[in-house]
Amino acid sequence: MKPATIIGIVLILLGIIGFATGGFSFTHQHKDVDAGPIQISHEKKETVPISPILSTIALVAGAGLVTVGVRSR
Repeated sequence: MKPATIIGIVLILLGIIGFATGGFSFTHQHKDVDAGPIQISHEKKETVPISPILSTIALVAGAGLVTVGVRSR
């Protein structure tokens, strides 16, 4: 397969994942107090949204690259 086709397939998959999940989240653990044997901490959950516009752009660009990769054979 040509590199354009592979990159196009990856972009299509990323676009589909972006539409399906809407973003991704992760957790940070922060220590508030660390005084010898006493430790106080909290977890903070952060979410990074993925715009539907970016997912659409990834799908369209991926489809274009797959088309170019197939036609250039």
